[in-house]
Amino acid sequence: MNSPHTIAVLGLGRMGDAIAARLAAEGWDVVGWTRSGRSASGAARTAADPHEAVTKADFVILALFDGAACRRVLEDVGGSLRTDAIVLNTSTIAPAEASQLARRFGMSYVHAPVLGSVPAATTGTLQVLAAAGQRAFDRARPVLEALGTVRRVNGDAGTAASLKLIANSSLAGAVLALRDSLRQSDALGLPRAQALDVLELGQLGGLVARKRAFLTAEPATATATATAQFTVGALAKDMALLAAASDAPLRSAAELARTPADPESDIALAATVPAGHDAVLEPLRAYVRGHATGDAAHFRDAFLPTAHVEGIRDGAFVSWPLDAYCALFPGRPAPGEPARSRRIDTVDVHGTVATATMTLSHGADTFTDVFLLVRSDVGWRIANKAYHRHPSPAHPQVGGRESEGFAE
Repeated sequence: MNSPHTIAVLGLGRMGDAIAARLAAEGWDVVGWTRSGRSASGAARTAADPHEAVTKADFVILALFDGAACRRVLEDVGGSLRTDAIVLNTSTIAPAEASQLARRFGMSYVHAPVLGSVPAATTGTLQVLAAAGQRAFDRARPVLEALGTVRRVNGDAGTAASLKLIANSSLAGAVLALRDSLRQSDALGLPRAQALDVLELGQLGGLVARKRAFLTAEPATATATATAQFTVGALAKDMALLAAASDAPLRSAAELARTPADPESDIALAATVPAGHDAVLEPLRAYVRGHATGDAAHFRDAFLPTAHVEGIRDGAFVSWPLDAYCALFPGRPAPGEPARSRRIDTVDVHGTVATATMTLSHGADTFTDVFLLVRSDVGWRIANKAYHRHPSPAHPQVGGRESEGFAE
């Protein structure tokens, strides 16, 4: 398609450069600019400064890292924008930031975050979530359709920004689910390639297929030989925005923020990070041994001397110091021990502190244990434990005493 219209792309990172190249290949007159001074690839021209880029532009596309960058750049070029120019913002920013920009530019603003990474931008197969007034939307539509499928949002700019964050939340969840599967596969001694073959057949198949090059190589090799399409740092930023906007804690936000992978590496490498140091598991394993044997010495190995165990017992709140808790165990296994099981569900390490959850199936009772652990001079120890008792699904509650330990 040939068009006399000029498009300025502000931000020539991975996505901005791919967007500029795609539009240039589709026949648009494209000029790009980036704060780093990086040149645009493809047929796009590169301007020396943003004012030069936008002065003659009919459309100004923002492809920047965050809301602060969008605000700074638009404040800088505001006096150079044509009065009839349309601002198309493809950046992933907070809903409140999108709403502020929409109010600032009014009917000339289209908030259009995109779903998809660099390959989709290059091939024009992005999913574009567009929120705008009718006039701006009609004018912008040919530009956006050159990038992919346009989905007009039923709502304002803040709605479009929220939907993009929700979409990225599902991606973050998939990355962490893939990480868990690969850690389990490694623990079982399965070859990585064989595990990926099977995972590709299931619900994570699309992610595995797209990220195979990163998942089959050593992290250092993958970083060096394959260009990141969506970085760990960018996804972590998006999840932090979602957590702040929704005022709800997100497991994905916290876990991605703690991922030791290079923030500039592809998100797939967050799925290949090995589990944390095994030392934090030792007090949890000692705790399990205490239940399995009824020997309170294992609990003294697991807990700090100042620890408390708290929960509801016989309808009343209890808070046992360690000595009182150990007194519940007579030094021999429970009669039903062969049928009991314990499972460590989660362990999250935050420097010198950690949290963990465990499920204990003890016949008619199932317990969810929540632990706070600290790393002291003697290593990791459980500082406190709280528990919740509920009937096991296969054993309807018929009364009687709780049975986490012998009589807990």
